[in-house]
Amino acid sequence: MTDTEMVQMSFKDSEDYLEKPPKPHWYEQYVQPCLAELLGTMLFVFIGCVSVIENGDSTGRLQPAIAHGLALGLTIAILGGISGGHFNPAVSLAAWIIGGLNTFLVFPYWVSQLCGGMIAAALAKAMTVEDNYQNSTGAAFTTMFTDEQLPRAIGAEIIMTFYLVMAVCMGAINEKTRTPLAPFCIGFTVTVDILAGGAISGACMNPARAFGPAVVANYWSYHWVYWVGPMAAGLLAGGIIRLLLGDNKIRLFLK
Repeated sequence: MTDTEMVQMSFKDSEDYLEKPPKPHWYEQYVQPCLAELLGTMLFVFIGCVSVIENGDSTGRLQPAIAHGLALGLTIAILGGISGGHFNPAVSLAAWIIGGLNTFLVFPYWVSQLCGGMIAAALAKAMTVEDNYQNSTGAAFTTMFTDEQLPRAIGAEIIMTFYLVMAVCMGAINEKTRTPLAPFCIGFTVTVDILAGGAISGACMNPARAFGPAVVANYWSYHWVYWVGPMAAGLLAGGIIRLLLGDNKIRLFLK
């Protein structure tokens, strides 16, 4: 074999390598993202719960709003490169609808997020003053008291979660509108939602954030509202992006 032939073969091998990048390891593809979702949800929910428990209404909605928003933005910036930084079952649902999440990871993501929420709520209970914990019902959502509040609360949860899910999908997944500032845009969305709608429904926007404290504090009054509202918003936002607002890779029609 001549030197020229050896060089050509070497070049061909290099081309084949570039055309077919090595397949990701199963751990990085399936296990690591779930671990990131569990850890990220735990950190976010812990900060959120502690901010409510230790607030004692001294600053109204301001302290929880800022704490939730900053915690989410920072956690997405740290772990988003591994899992996408959902930390919210409603976000994972919308991401799956628009093709931003592997079907095989949807249920594991949900389980990881709910487990992260429960761990966070347990840590919050262990690390806060008992009187403060009891007075705030463990940061579970206690805004709902009567059936008359239901239409307003569900509507608020749908609209606020829709805003949050749109921020995630358009800022971090949709190629045409994706931005490096997405983590902080998403965090700011949570902040403004809590400031605007905290008095109406508590501004949960996240079933994992509601589920963890409900389990630990054993408080289930109107808990279903914080599943129905956010998950409906995830379906709505995912559908609108899939049909109308997504880029060529996401949009189903009029490509």
